[in-house]
Amino acid sequence: MVDVSRVRDIFAGLKREIQKVIVGQETAIDLILSAILIRGHVLLEGVPGTAKTLTVKSLAQTVQAGFQRIQMTPDLMPSDVLGTNMFDARTGTFQVHKGPIFSDLVLVDEINRAPAKTQSALLECMEERQVTIEGNRFPLSPIFTVLATQNPLEYEGTYPLPEAQLDRFIFKVLIDYPQASEENKILEKFEAGFRADKLTEAGLTPVTTPDEILACQEVVKQVKTKPTIIDYITQITRATRDSPDIQVGGGVRSSIGLFLASKAVALIDGRDFVTPDDVKKMVAPVLRHRIILKPEAEIEGVTPDEALNAIVTQIKVPR
Repeated sequence: MVDVSRVRDIFAGLKREIQKVIVGQETAIDLILSAILIRGHVLLEGVPGTAKTLTVKSLAQTVQAGFQRIQMTPDLMPSDVLGTNMFDARTGTFQVHKGPIFSDLVLVDEINRAPAKTQSALLECMEERQVTIEGNRFPLSPIFTVLATQNPLEYEGTYPLPEAQLDRFIFKVLIDYPQASEENKILEKFEAGFRADKLTEAGLTPVTTPDEILACQEVVKQVKTKPTIIDYITQITRATRDSPDIQVGGGVRSSIGLFLASKAVALIDGRDFVTPDDVKKMVAPVLRHRIILKPEAEIEGVTPDEALNAIVTQIKVPR
């Protein structure tokens, strides 16, 4: 039986196991776990070498879930991701060969290196959790989750993600360099023999199963959100459409994302009710990739997070 306290214990256990391998990056781990709980997808933005791939592989191992990594390149075709019909000479028939998207956790590395037609092939997968090959529909894993990475520094040979696709990610997670003390701990781990390419030897213990994760996702429905909190969420999203620094504000999917993300925070914390602090904690991850700043704000150095923080400070917090 999975209840609120069991969900808290499972996700605390997942975080504890992942942190056996990953030093720091606590916010990123929290957001990835929250996304899994509310069936969302995550865009991870950070420079190379900040343990993005290692984090996802560690999560897959602790959940005992399937894992696939897709390295996006400019010549990658949709069929390379989704799969295709291939002729089998032995049987004289066409057989569907499923692509790497058919897994539980899918790491899409450097998603902005893929051309538009390959990026768009992910839209149906992310939104409808199914794949259409030659007119036939195939359901994806019940806990199917895309965790995509992109490099914020290198733009040569990249294809920026369109707003419609960015909107499909529940969170955009910014991953920075580790602190000096954290970097020391990383080196100490390597001195002790840890190697990222030998994750099976890292001593990670399975915490749960995909079936139990599905049960945890159902418990989200038990988390209550009072009308005053719902109004608070709506006010924040609507304020992005009137901000002097924002040219394009968040749409309705932003409100839904903030609503669900707040429930995830509460549930992982062991509560069956949402507080204003839960909402405030998730404003930036949910909205930072769904707004477009005005050119004059960008020239002045305003960041999406700063624009969102200004909005949150102006809106009265419900009691």
